[in-house]
Amino acid sequence: MTNRRFPLRDPRTVARDIPGLLDILFPRLSGALVASLNKQYKHFPALKPISEEDIAKTTTHKAMLFEIAVAYAELLIGSDNQASWEVAVEVAARRQRRHYNAKVPTSWTKTDVDIATHAATNLVYMLKWLQTEIPGSHVVSEPSIPGMGWIASGKGDFSIGKTLIEVKHTDRNFMSRDFKQVLMYWLLNYAYTIENDGVSWTHLIMLNPRRNIILQLEFDTLLISASSNSNRVELSEQLRAIVNSNPDWN
Repeated sequence: MTNRRFPLRDPRTVARDIPGLLDILFPRLSGALVASLNKQYKHFPALKPISEEDIAKTTTHKAMLFEIAVAYAELLIGSDNQASWEVAVEVAARRQRRHYNAKVPTSWTKTDVDIATHAATNLVYMLKWLQTEIPGSHVVSEPSIPGMGWIASGKGDFSIGKTLIEVKHTDRNFMSRDFKQVLMYWLLNYAYTIENDGVSWTHLIMLNPRRNIILQLEFDTLLISASSNSNRVELSEQLRAIVNSNPDWN
């Protein structure tokens, strides 16, 4: 039974803000493994990264600016390259307010718009390229992440077929907390599919349009590497046991 003494926690913040939860499941997800994973990333030859010098000139908070870029990319994909900046801003503000007290600027500089558009264009190219690599599938925005116990349901960034796609607009390589977040998404998704006879994600793609980076991984390989050689069923049951036996963790 779900513990109602505390508010439900979004899976995105659970993976980052609750010390030790995923460290129990993935004790090997340390600096050495993360560094090894990052060595596998690639670049798209046709795309250019966004200049850090240009980013330094922006007047908008970076998290909001790149959230707008993601929303703008969704609109470009879903409307035959016709998109509204104003609608993208509204969508980005709504999403930021899920986790933060977002403040939406009332004005934008040309540099702000140019950088967000550059990031959105890069992301659109990446997603369309991935779609051609997975025939018969289409891009799904905000795929559902099921909840479990005191972990609330949430939303991912994108998915294509059996591939979960996570987007990070950062100036660094992917970090341990980024992998913890997507592993939490996968575990919740897998637990749900077991109970509802569904289909779980088999592959993970992490994109950074800001730096023009793509990292492609198989979830089973990542799970085994990050855990103590546990399989998907064992990890799913272990997460359920942790959630049920530690309601105060939230």
